Amino acid sequence: MNKTVIRKFAEWAREKLIEDIKYKAGTVGITANGIVEKLPQSTSDTYFYDVGTKDYTKISGIEIKQRDALVKAIQTKEHSYKSYQEAFENVIEEVAYTWFNRLIAIRFMEVNDYLPSSVRVLSSENKAKKEPDLVTTPFDTDLEFTSYEQDRIIQLKDDNQLDELFRMLFIKQCNKLHDILPELFEKTDDYSELLLTISFTDPEGIIHHLINDIEDVDFRINDEMYTDDGKIKADGQVEIIGWLYQYYISKKHDEIVNIYKGTVKKADIPAATQLFTTDWVVRYMVDNSLGRYWIERNPQSKLSEKLEFFVAPKNGEIQYVDEKVNPTDLTFFDPCMGSGHILVYAFDVLMEIYREVGYSDRDAALSIVENNLFGMDIDKRAYQLAYFAVMMKARSYNRRALTKGISNNLAVVEESNSIDKFACNGLTTDSEQNKIGEYLVEAYKDAQEIGTLQTIEKKDYKKFVEYLNNVESSAGQIDLFSTAWLNDTLPQMVQLAKQAEIMSNKYAVVCTNPPYMNRLEGQLKKFVVDNYKAYSGDLFSVFIYHNFEYCKEDGYSAFMTPFVWLFIKSYQDLRYYILENKSVVTLVQMEYSAFEEATVPICTFVLSNQRERTNGLYIKLSEFKGGMDVQRIKVLEAIENQKCKYFYETPLKNYYDIEGVPFAFWASERIRKAFKECDCIGKIAPPKQGLATADNDRFLRKWYEIDNDSIGFGYSCCAEALESKKKWFPYNKGGAFRRWYGNREYVVNWENDGYEIKNFRDEKGKLRSRPQNLQYYFKPSITWSDITSASFSGRYSEKGFIFDIKGSSGFPDEKILPYVLGFLNSSVSQKCIKILNPTITTQVGDMARIPVILDEEKRTEIIEKVSFCIDTSKNDWNSFETSWDFKKHPLVSYSTNKSSTSFELWSKECAERFNQLKANEEELNRIFIDIYGLQDELTPEVEDKDVTVRQADLQRDIKSLISYAVGCMFGRYSLDEDGLAYAGGEWDNSKYDTFIPDEDNCIPITDEEYFEDDIVGLFCAWLKKVYGEDTLEENLDFIANALGNKGKTSREAIRNYFLTDFIKDHIKTYQKRPIYWLFDSGKQNGFKALVYMHRWNADTIGNVRVEYLHRIQRVYEKEITRMQEIIDNSHDNKEISNATKRKEKLQKQIKETKDYDAKIAHLALSRIDIDLDDGVKVNYEKVQTADGKKMQILAKI
Repeated sequence: MNKTVIRKFAEWAREKLIEDIKYKAGTVGITANGIVEKLPQSTSDTYFYDVGTKDYTKISGIEIKQRDALVKAIQTKEHSYKSYQEAFENVIEEVAYTWFNRLIAIRFMEVNDYLPSSVRVLSSENKAKKEPDLVTTPFDTDLEFTSYEQDRIIQLKDDNQLDELFRMLFIKQCNKLHDILPELFEKTDDYSELLLTISFTDPEGIIHHLINDIEDVDFRINDEMYTDDGKIKADGQVEIIGWLYQYYISKKHDEIVNIYKGTVKKADIPAATQLFTTDWVVRYMVDNSLGRYWIERNPQSKLSEKLEFFVAPKNGEIQYVDEKVNPTDLTFFDPCMGSGHILVYAFDVLMEIYREVGYSDRDAALSIVENNLFGMDIDKRAYQLAYFAVMMKARSYNRRALTKGISNNLAVVEESNSIDKFACNGLTTDSEQNKIGEYLVEAYKDAQEIGTLQTIEKKDYKKFVEYLNNVESSAGQIDLFSTAWLNDTLPQMVQLAKQAEIMSNKYAVVCTNPPYMNRLEGQLKKFVVDNYKAYSGDLFSVFIYHNFEYCKEDGYSAFMTPFVWLFIKSYQDLRYYILENKSVVTLVQMEYSAFEEATVPICTFVLSNQRERTNGLYIKLSEFKGGMDVQRIKVLEAIENQKCKYFYETPLKNYYDIEGVPFAFWASERIRKAFKECDCIGKIAPPKQGLATADNDRFLRKWYEIDNDSIGFGYSCCAEALESKKKWFPYNKGGAFRRWYGNREYVVNWENDGYEIKNFRDEKGKLRSRPQNLQYYFKPSITWSDITSASFSGRYSEKGFIFDIKGSSGFPDEKILPYVLGFLNSSVSQKCIKILNPTITTQVGDMARIPVILDEEKRTEIIEKVSFCIDTSKNDWNSFETSWDFKKHPLVSYSTNKSSTSFELWSKECAERFNQLKANEEELNRIFIDIYGLQDELTPEVEDKDVTVRQADLQRDIKSLISYAVGCMFGRYSLDEDGLAYAGGEWDNSKYDTFIPDEDNCIPITDEEYFEDDIVGLFCAWLKKVYGEDTLEENLDFIANALGNKGKTSREAIRNYFLTDFIKDHIKTYQKRPIYWLFDSGKQNGFKALVYMHRWNADTIGNVRVEYLHRIQRVYEKEITRMQEIIDNSHDNKEISNATKRKEKLQKQIKETKDYDAKIAHLALSRIDIDLDDGVKVNYEKVQTADGKKMQILAKI
């Protein structure tokens, strides 16, 4: 099955259908903007509409009824949605998926020869024939035609109006299929027929792509039910229905997930929550719930031999249940059935069970549909496909399954919002039955939001349906109100009664992949909070709790869900509920990123609706990176070889050993003992969440954006910071995976003791910011990132820092701070953290529970090693210019006249630092492993990727050398002083002697050597000062080779780097907050010049324009003249050709600079200055905006 092709088709088909249907609706005056009224000249049988075209639209006959039905459908939807537009979009979506579902169903049936007439509808048996057999031989089908229709068919054929003929026949075929598949092929004499636009002749149409893009074999049902080793085979061909639907809604799903930062609208809940369940996970869930339920009650059964994913205890002894059950007792319910994937596989397992007791396949198929399988969903399109998939399974076992008129137990959740009350005078005469009717109307308010989470009382709904069916025949005189009730309310009540019957039953097995959604709104949010507050962390956790209500007392509840419920605090109540009332039968925890269909880590599991009888059977796949196929292979290996290291048998009582009862089934007795008996981080180094500013763009800056003199370093408390009169202070904000030291990038506006932040309120006066734990501000601490894709990484933070909510910090006594930091960065701590929360988010509450053993004998040794790690990491961090403690570039720190030698020495220094840190980390691991007695569980080795100091990198380090050189050209750095020489404030000429910075803060970058003082000339001058004049050419060659840019000479290669790549690298290094700004005229490289933002003033743009832009224009004019002279006077054709090309290039450049001059002139006249406190983001826009209009004169960030 080529899922790429299937996805491409389904996504495209949805957009195509919606686009065509909207267009067709627009032709009859119905758009997202409203509904056009008929014109005055309309008659009783012909309506005219002004839809903006040259001629009025005219409709008559059945089309009038269909249009009226469409209008009514939209208006009815408005009761449930917030606006007309939402209702319109929803109806269009419904029509689109209705035709999509029917096309898919008919394609499936024709490929498998399941159509009653055996005449293909969309294609032909003859592969070379383009025309569908239905169009070629319509009278060979089982369709019944009136004499008018027969004449019409012949006429359309004669007129070669084949698409119109096809649509007529297709609708006729759909209506005929209503007889055997009424839930999918509803009667189409309504608005959906009006909006049908499909064509078989269009090579870009849906039918053409459906037939030609997706192979027939992908739709064909297998004849063989078993694999070669006797296991029940996955039914990949019915599975295509699920994948088509999953991909059909995938774009909308992605849009909703990405656009909704807040809550999800009612209309979008189905698309936001539908995820197709991976096939092997379906089999695992069904094998270990339905299969297990039967096996436990039938000791003689051989079913386990045929269930590939059945997990047995290590001793192989299944605890049998003394209860006699028949196959018809195995009721199986999926309350979020989607397109029916789980039900389809359950069908196969049930078939095997029926066979064991002697049923024929034909009888078993009918019984399974009528007695065993139950399912519901809030999404009608999914329900239709689930219904179709189940019926196709029945048809595959029984040729007459579709004509037997069997009833099924699948339903879409309908709501009662459009029904004010059940009773209707003269019709509903039984007061007891009326009570049921009124109960259903009340119970199913907003049901399309709440879905199957509602608890429905057990009543005799079958008798109620009988009552409904007899209402019309027993009614007296029928009036307008009675007619409306019979046409509208009665069918709805029949549906509500059917779903109530399903939802009030108890089932042997409840098995589902529930919705994953925590951004609720409206009635759904109110319902969940009112009824399931303790379990309301996400909809999936509500379903875990609620589904036990659908289970028989000893039944099973199976799921695929995110695995966070096993560990994090917000699901603690759910874990306690399961521990105290239910039990885990088996569970598979997937590798974090295994499930490609959603960006959540998942698990699959089976729970028992009774207290624990046996240990839970667990498979932990965390170490096996790869997609779901890798997970499948590892699960099968564990089932085959239960002695493997990732298969566990664990009693629930073990979970009580750790506070918060995380279901850490792999935690050994030693590690659980540490959790039970040792002091925790919360006591020794209380972790705290820091400041939430509510507007980081306003209150935070990268430290290098602002005037360095306005930053207050090294203060020990809020009082000292207040007294300093400084505005900005260092700020720990988490950051990338890095241990021991670093990630010192941000400063926060805490001027006047944080007055502005403390008083940051919304328009209603409510405080937006959250300054918390102020008594810990500026204290020495251990800080870490709350989100990291790698392991936990703690860093030392001396006094002077405020900390962020995402840069949480722990505050141990300073004497033991290095010890605690060493432990937290050790493999022992990592193991503890993964037990408490194996997600990428490290919560403060999880950190507080980590057990710490303070070993006095090892304390001094540990502190010494940790101090070495901190110093080593500090030296590495400060070797790069984005550190505020950067002194000078490493490649100018050695006493040598060659940059190549400097790099060799730097490489050696980096390697030594890396190896020493790695060795130290491994020794710390060894010490803590010994302290905790975990020698059998952990090894001390540290992977190279987890050592967070940098190795030498020739290209990166040469680029950073060039960046440092540019800093010297602007005076940010000086070859005569360490650290920053100028970053705002007063300029001091005395700091510069060896190399004098550019005088007027503008360095041109030209594509040829027009000026001695352009950036390449200045770079050469700088290299002479650093390494000496004698080795200039050698150093230029080394640098050019390292850069890898094109160029005939080293200078040309370096020039090309400055011209095309320098600013990109600078923006990346400074994380989109560049301090060197590039004036850039465009793609022709007509004018480029760098300026240093800290030296910006109101005349900078004017100076750049007059002294540099006009200067380069004069150069271009002279060069154009010179090229023309060569063209006119030269006799060398090659020279003439080169001069002609150069002249053309120069002409483009001068045109570009003149266009640029027009933009820059207005800005120059505005004399725009900047305020460094506003940062790069604000100032970058400010200097390019005059009179409210932005003119792009600087390179885009």
